[in-house]
Amino acid sequence: MDKNKIIISAALTGGATNRSHCKYIPYTPAELGEEARRAQEAGASIVHIHAREDNGVPSWRPEVFAAIQREVRKHCPDILINWSTGAIGLSVAERTAHLPLTKPEMAAFNMGSMNYAIFSKSKKKFLWNAVFENSFQTMSEIVSVMNENGVCPEMECFDTGHIRNAAPLRAMGLIPDNACYSLVMGVLGGIPATPENLIHQSKQVPEGAFWQSIVISRVQWKLTAQSIVLGGNIRVGLEDNFYLPTGEMAKSNGELVDQATSLARAIGREPATVAETREWLGIKRVSQAPKEMV
Repeated sequence: MDKNKIIISAALTGGATNRSHCKYIPYTPAELGEEARRAQEAGASIVHIHAREDNGVPSWRPEVFAAIQREVRKHCPDILINWSTGAIGLSVAERTAHLPLTKPEMAAFNMGSMNYAIFSKSKKKFLWNAVFENSFQTMSEIVSVMNENGVCPEMECFDTGHIRNAAPLRAMGLIPDNACYSLVMGVLGGIPATPENLIHQSKQVPEGAFWQSIVISRVQWKLTAQSIVLGGNIRVGLEDNFYLPTGEMAKSNGELVDQATSLARAIGREPATVAETREWLGIKRVSQAPKEMV
């Protein structure tokens, strides 16, 4: 892969926020299909998606994932689909039931347990507080489901120890060579989003491995630029940050991806096409929603 190319992922909706936070967050399969189109037209070659019911409540029903997949494929016949598998309080079976049914190209693979919280400095209290459990046993079971269904793991690493957690799983033959490292920064309970920490995290990734930054909140743009300079790949989207560099709220995922594309080009890198991304990651199969579910 040309080093001047960069893979841009778009995280379309997430599961923690809703339209009281940003009125442009997509909920329905049709809305997610349109957002995938806008993201691809702006330069994204991967879309990361959390399923939701039509009222915005997070969903783990496999038929909802299948409906979303159908809508994405209407608008983006070959874009890489990356489903979430991260949830609190659900079993491994519940977190992965959609993978055998839909067989996406990729799925998020959370690489360790952590406190996961939202804290209000002004109110001096936690607005949300939980423990995100991902023991080695849980991780082994989740990645085994991915392997059985030809799904590339997108390893979400919220701290330095999470990057190191991949080593024993690789030694066990559970993590394929093309698995991707995502350096998640800015979540309370994980590593803070600072330039120094991004440099440190990027140095922990095995030489030659794919990595991308996932930076939460408005500090995203500065660290996204840094990731581009460091030779990494980037993720943007309404799951991670609502705001453009100007401080204006984005009206679509496409607007956020367009800003990321402009930033990459300003630094001398060109967004990879879907075909180039598939070649780089060694993913040839195009996922299709199962007919019996649509």
